[in-house]
Amino acid sequence: MSLIQKALSQYGVTEVDGKADNPQIIQYFEVLGFDTNKLHDETAWCSAFVNWVSKTEKYSYSGKLNARSWLNVGESTAAPKQGDVVVLWRESPSSWKGHVGFFVKQTKRYVYILGGNQNNKVSIKAYPKNRVLDYRKLSKYGED
Repeated sequence: MSLIQKALSQYGVTEVDGKADNPQIIQYFEVLGFDTNKLHDETAWCSAFVNWVSKTEKYSYSGKLNARSWLNVGESTAAPKQGDVVVLWRESPSSWKGHVGFFVKQTKRYVYILGGNQNNKVSIKAYPKNRVLDYRKLSKYGED
């Protein structure tokens, strides 16, 4: 299965309102080895989602919950293809905050990302291209 197919298999996974948690979102954290007693589906989970997809498909992954950790995974590409990782800044380009997901397509002004924690669910959403920090091409384990 490709990265984009695996990510699409989760399309529509949504946070649960209130104290309950969506067990699938909790699994994203669990597969990475995080203590799920301390994490909930309200925890920022965009990076957990990209990590889960990448790890379960045997691709390189950051293992971290901050979106910008993906700036150190794979190799930068100026010509992203479907399934490559997109790292965005949030608040400001120099902030530590960000967002991460999988590249679907782009137009002149927007990049379309398949990601987790987009309106509290796995979805495809358009973001202004001027928020892109980098596009990253991931490798399978054991590949350069």
